[in-house]
Amino acid sequence: MKIYVLKRVLSLVPILFIVSIMIFMIIHVTPGDPATVMLGDTATTEQVEALRNELGLNIPIYQQYINWITGILHGDLGYSFFMRQSVTMAIISHLGPTVSLAIMAQIMAIIIGIPVGIIAANRKGSLTDQSIMGLSLLGISIPSFLLALLLILLFGVKLQWLPVAGYKALSEGMWVHLKYLILPIIALGSMQVALIARMTRNSMLEVLNMDYIKTARSKGIKERNIVYKHALRNAFLPILTIVGQSFAVLVAGAAVVETVFNIPGIGQLIINSIERRDFAVIQGIVLFVALVYVLINLVVDLLYGVIDPRVRLNHK
Repeated sequence: MKIYVLKRVLSLVPILFIVSIMIFMIIHVTPGDPATVMLGDTATTEQVEALRNELGLNIPIYQQYINWITGILHGDLGYSFFMRQSVTMAIISHLGPTVSLAIMAQIMAIIIGIPVGIIAANRKGSLTDQSIMGLSLLGISIPSFLLALLLILLFGVKLQWLPVAGYKALSEGMWVHLKYLILPIIALGSMQVALIARMTRNSMLEVLNMDYIKTARSKGIKERNIVYKHALRNAFLPILTIVGQSFAVLVAGAAVVETVFNIPGIGQLIINSIERRDFAVIQGIVLFVALVYVLINLVVDLLYGVIDPRVRLNHK
């Protein structure tokens, strides 16, 4: 197991290195001088040159990259010209709402998606199965921002049950915290519910048609035990994959939902940074999201080895 974990961790190094190069080049190869874009057309030549010196844009681009990577290795993602604080602190100060929203949306997706997928698999071809698949297709098709607007219109404007925007920290009380997040959670997590439900159904159908399941049924084992103790365990690896990927997508895709509901999270931070061309913050957030995505996939890989020992044996 130790060798398997070490191999998976070491495999992340070249991935993160390539990702860092791509992020840096996309920002710096974009047409236009960053200092001029940040200060606007009314800035004088002296002001632009002073900002270029402050941001280190006058040195060769390869040296800029080396300085950036060196700072990252020391925990420094750069400095925000507009926010007048380090990018690391800016991310930390906006991280709480995004993490809370993503975790709760993922919990909703798992609690609803997996049982619904199992029900659909057990009733293949029935009206229940067709209804679940139809609703899941609808969930995948509706963009999160459109669903967010519909939820605001119905539950916020028409019924006035829930607030339409804003955010309250968990320190102000669980109910107050949830009241402001219910609509964003539904808007963000509905697509993941649909994806997990469809993957669970397909994975369960493959396992339920195997010979050992038929043998278990012929022995008179209860259907509930067959489904949850035998079939689900062997069908869980594909489900785990989609759960891990969906959580990474939730973190990365929270930008639109946070903007619609005016939640001060990472998504809103990157949108604001793009609007004011705060390149240091954009670089830092994109790298942070990429790191989260890679780490989540690492956790999924490690869970593969825990759930199915054959995975560890194949990587020796």
